[in-house]
Amino acid sequence: MKGIIHTNKGDMTVEFYENDAPKTVANFVKLAKDGYYDGLKWHRVIPDFVIQGGCPNTREGAHGMPGTGGPGYTIDCETEGDNQFHDRGVLSMAHAGRNTGGSQFFVCHSRNNTAHLDRNHTCFGKVIEGVDIVDDIEQGDSIDSIEILE
Repeated sequence: MKGIIHTNKGDMTVEFYENDAPKTVANFVKLAKDGYYDGLKWHRVIPDFVIQGGCPNTREGAHGMPGTGGPGYTIDCETEGDNQFHDRGVLSMAHAGRNTGGSQFFVCHSRNNTAHLDRNHTCFGKVIEGVDIVDDIEQGDSIDSIEILE
């Protein structure tokens, strides 16, 4: 399964790791299909590390602190499968401790500073087209929508 993350800077096509992180992929796909990510902002951008989005507190009119929100539930980490390495373009779940992820995710800029994330955060996909967009995203840029291709 694939998806397209439409941003104000361009599109990133993602291939999901359905075999390695099936529950995480299913959660992300459900949220995307429900329009959950539409209009959210990339609230955390750290050069040569990651871009992070998926916090509902970044939606226009929201009142919570960006980076602290979620969908109202948590999901378990899935870090035992293959493809659990944070390389350039990899999508991974953000969390505030083991098994506390929900909707926030990040995309890696490179492998330079991400080895400590391996098997601590669930990798659930990788950008296979448009990976240069990751470098163009700045804090406050938008996730316009996420389209799922089945």
